[in-house]
Amino acid sequence: MVRLLPSLTDVAFLLPIGFVFLFMQGAVSMLGDGDTGWHVRTGEWILRNGRVPHTDIFSYTMPGQPWFAWEWLWDVSFGWLHQRWGLGAVVAASMAVLGVTFALLFRLVLRKCPNPFVALTVTAWAAAGSSIHYLARPHLFTLLFVVMIYGILETASEGRARRLWVLPPLMMVWTNVHGGFLAGLLLVGMYAAGEVAGGLWETNPERRQQALKRARRLLGIEAACLAATLINPYNYHLHIHIYQYLRDPGLWQTISEFLPLNFRGPIAWMAEPMFLLAILTGAWNLYRRRFVYPILILVWAHLALTAARNLPIFLLIAAPLVGEMFSAIVQRAQRAEVREWIRAAATRFEVVASEFAVLDRIPRLHLASTVVMGLLSVAICAPHASAKFRPEYDSTRYPARALPVLSSAASQRIFTHDEWGDYLIYHLYPSRKVFVDGRSDFYGPVFDEKYMDVMRVKGDWERNLNQYGVDTILLPVEESLVEVLKESSKWRVVYDDGMAIVFRSTLRPPARDSAAAEHGFSDLFNNRTQKRTAARDSSMAVAQNPNFRS
Repeated sequence: MVRLLPSLTDVAFLLPIGFVFLFMQGAVSMLGDGDTGWHVRTGEWILRNGRVPHTDIFSYTMPGQPWFAWEWLWDVSFGWLHQRWGLGAVVAASMAVLGVTFALLFRLVLRKCPNPFVALTVTAWAAAGSSIHYLARPHLFTLLFVVMIYGILETASEGRARRLWVLPPLMMVWTNVHGGFLAGLLLVGMYAAGEVAGGLWETNPERRQQALKRARRLLGIEAACLAATLINPYNYHLHIHIYQYLRDPGLWQTISEFLPLNFRGPIAWMAEPMFLLAILTGAWNLYRRRFVYPILILVWAHLALTAARNLPIFLLIAAPLVGEMFSAIVQRAQRAEVREWIRAAATRFEVVASEFAVLDRIPRLHLASTVVMGLLSVAICAPHASAKFRPEYDSTRYPARALPVLSSAASQRIFTHDEWGDYLIYHLYPSRKVFVDGRSDFYGPVFDEKYMDVMRVKGDWERNLNQYGVDTILLPVEESLVEVLKESSKWRVVYDDGMAIVFRSTLRPPARDSAAAEHGFSDLFNNRTQKRTAARDSSMAVAQNPNFRS
C-alpha cells in the first residue's frame, strides 16, 4: 500500500505545476513568449519537408538568408505534438519536463542533504525562483540537462566514475535541443578545475596524484563532450554562429533576459536569500577544501547577475549545496553550546526527519504524479477548457482580435514588433511572412538597427518601411510611432481595439477589406476618440512581468 502513496519526489514533481496554477495565470502563462509560435511552425515545416532548414522561411525582409534552426529537435518533437493535439499538448509536455527537472533536483539535494524536509524546502525555493522561465520553449530542456549532468558529475565524485561516459551522448542530444548546451561543457570544466585546485593544494603525494588523475579523466570527458556537440545539422558552423551571436553588444543591451538581474522586481525576495546562502556555502566548502563547489557558486552567481536568463541555472546549482550546509547546521546545533531549547528543537527536527526519511525511501510507483499529470493534460487539451487551463496566448498582450483584419488581401507585408511577429508566424504563416520576429541571432545588428529606428521614429524610418514594401503596420496603441502615423497622410487607421491598432498605406491601391468592414471601421475612423495608456517603461515591464522575453 505504501508504494501507492505519494512520496516527496511526487511533491517535487508537482511543485512547478502548483506554481503555474496557484501563483501564475495557469496554462496562459506558459505561452507568455511568442517564440513558441515560430518554434512549433519550424517543427511542422521539418515534418513536411523531411529536412532541417538552412535558410530563412518566415520573413519577407531576409528571404533565403542563412539561418541556424539550432533547436530543431525540440521544434520537430513539439511540432509533432502540436499537429495532433494543438497547443495544449505543447503546454502539457513542457510542464512534464519541468516536473521531471525538479523531481530529479530533489533527489540530488537529498543525496547531499539527508534531511528530507530541508531538501524539499530548498527544492521549492529553487522552483519558485526559476518560475521566471516557465515558458513552453526549448530552454526548459536546458534546465533538465543541467540537473542530469550535475547529478552524474556528483555520482562520479563519489567514486562511480564509469557513469561519466553517459555525458557525451547527453551532450549530443542537448546540442540539438537548445543552445544552452554550453552550460554542460562549463559544468564539466568546473569539476575538472576543482580537482586540479584540490590536487595543487594537497600536500599528501598520493592524494594529490588521485586528484590530478580525476582531473585528467574529467578533461578527457570534456573533450568527448565537445566532440559530441559537433553532431548537429550545422556541425562546427553552429559553434561559430553562437560565438558571434554572444559577442554582439546589442544582445546584452536590448533583450530583457540578457540584461542584468533586476532586484526591484518580485523575483528579488527569492533570488537575494539564495545568493547570500550560496556565498556562505561557498565559503564553508572552501574552508573544507572542496574547491569545486566555490567555483560552481562563484561562476554561476556571476553569470546570473550578468544575465537574468542564467538565474534558474544558478538556483539549480546552488540548491544541493545550500541544502547540505543547512543539514550540517542542524546536526551541529544538537551538540553546540547554545540554549537548551535550541538543541532540543534541532534534535526533535532531526529525529522526525529521519523517521519520515525511512518511510519516504520505500520505492513508489509515483501514481500521484502520473494521475495528476494525466488529468492536467486532459484538462488542458479539452475543447472547452476553463480559463486557467486554456492553452492560448493572452489576449491582453497579443493582437488576437486584429487577426481578421491582418488576414485580408490588403495586408501582405505587415510591420510589427518582434514578439508580435512571433505571434503572427503562429497564426498566419505561411500565407503571411513577417518583417521581424524573435530570432535575435538571425537578423543581426545591421537589420536590428533599421528595425529599432522605425520603432523609435528615428533616422530614415520611412525609407526603411518603403525599402521592404510595408503596406500594413500593427502596433500596441501606446507606441510612439502610433501618434506619428496618425498625423501622416500616407497611413490610415483601419482597426483599433484600444490595445492594438492597424494602419494601412494610402499610397497603394485600396482593396476591399471585409474584415475591417465587419468591425465597423472606415476612413472616418480617425474621428473616433479613445483613451490611451501612458508610454511604456520597458525596464519596469521587465521588473513586473514574471516571464522574460528571449
